[in-house]
Amino acid sequence: METSNKKGFIFRQYEAPNVSPFDKLFEIFTELITHTSGDLDEALDWLRELDKEYKLTDKNYTIDDFIEDLKKKGYIKDEVKDDGTGGLKITAKTERNIRQQALNQIFGNLKKSGSGNHKTKHSGSSDEHTGELREYHFGDGLDRISLTESLKNAQINNGTETFMLTEQDLVVEDSQHKSQMSTVLMIDISHSMILYGEDRITPAKKVAMALAELITTRYPKDTLDILVFGNDAWPIAIKDLPYLQVGPYHTNTVAGLQLAMDLLRRKRNTNKQIFMITDGKPSCIKEKDGTYYMNSNGLDEYITDKCYTMAAQARKLHIPITTFMIASDPYLQRFVNAFTEANQGKAFYTGLKGLGEMIFEDYETNRKKRVK
Repeated sequence: METSNKKGFIFRQYEAPNVSPFDKLFEIFTELITHTSGDLDEALDWLRELDKEYKLTDKNYTIDDFIEDLKKKGYIKDEVKDDGTGGLKITAKTERNIRQQALNQIFGNLKKSGSGNHKTKHSGSSDEHTGELREYHFGDGLDRISLTESLKNAQINNGTETFMLTEQDLVVEDSQHKSQMSTVLMIDISHSMILYGEDRITPAKKVAMALAELITTRYPKDTLDILVFGNDAWPIAIKDLPYLQVGPYHTNTVAGLQLAMDLLRRKRNTNKQIFMITDGKPSCIKEKDGTYYMNSNGLDEYITDKCYTMAAQARKLHIPITTFMIASDPYLQRFVNAFTEANQGKAFYTGLKGLGEMIFEDYETNRKKRVK
C-alpha cells in the first residue's frame, strides 16, 4: 500500500504464505494508523472500505472478528471520551508495533544486537566486550580477567598436582572503544508538508519512528530527542509519533535549532548531531517581545541571516547539522547550501523515496567517525 497524489491510498493485494488472517490485516491496520495520525475510528473505516474493494476477509473471519482479536491481544482498548460516550483507542503495545514495522520497512534486515554495537579499530578499556581472548598485559583491569580460561591455562602449563597460577597463565577478554551519540531529530510540521496533494509528513513520521526503534533497540546507550517546528518548536515523546499532524504553521527553523542545541547541551555524550527534515523555506521568527515576524514570499534575508547565525553557533559547539531537504526548488537549495557551509555540516536533496535509508546510512557513518 502507498499514498497517491490524487486518491490517498493505492492498495496492492499481496498474499504471503502461511500468514494468518489476523496478521494479514494487522500489517494493513498499523499502516493505516500511521496515515491517520492515530485516529482509530478513521483507520477502521479505511480498513472496511479496503475490505469491500479487495475482499480482505471472508465469512470465516470478518473485520469485526479482527477488532475483537485486537482487543484480546491488547492492541486496542475501550475508553470513555470527553463527552461521556464510549469508544476505542490504541494502546502502547500498538505504538511499539508501529515503530517496529517502520524500522522493518525502512531499514530492512537490521537485527537487534547488544549495547553499543558500533566498534572501532581501537582496542582498550571499555564496557564493550568482543568475546575474544588475549594475554594479560600490565595495566589490564582485574575485572577483565577470564577466570575460567586462566585456570585452564594454569592446569595445562603447571600441572594439576600442585596448583599454581602465574601471570603467564592469565588471559583477558578483549574489548573495544565505542562511540556514543546524542541525536536530535527535527521535523518540519508547517502547512507545506501536506500542500499540493503530497503527503510528506507520513514518511517523515515513519523515519522518526524507525530511527527511534533503531536507537532504543540497537544502540540503547545513544540518546535521541525528537522535536517539531512550525511557528514555534517543542519536543515530542517517541510514543506520540504516530499522532503527529501538520498544523497551519509557518516554518520557524531558528526556534527548532535553538531548542535542538538546548537539548544537546544537557547531554554528557561528546558526540552530538542534529538531523533536520524539512521541505520549506524558513518563513518565521519569534522576536524578543513575543511577536512573530513572518514572510512567506521568497527568502527573507532577515530570517535567513538568523538561520546562518544559528548554524555557525552549532558549529562552534561541534554540533554538525545534516539537512534532508525534501523539495527541489533551486532557490531553496541555494539557501541550504549556504546554511550547510555556515555549519560545515551536510545536506541531502531528496524526494520522499529513500529518505529513511539515507538517514540511517548517515547516522551509521557519523558514529564511525566520532570515537569517544
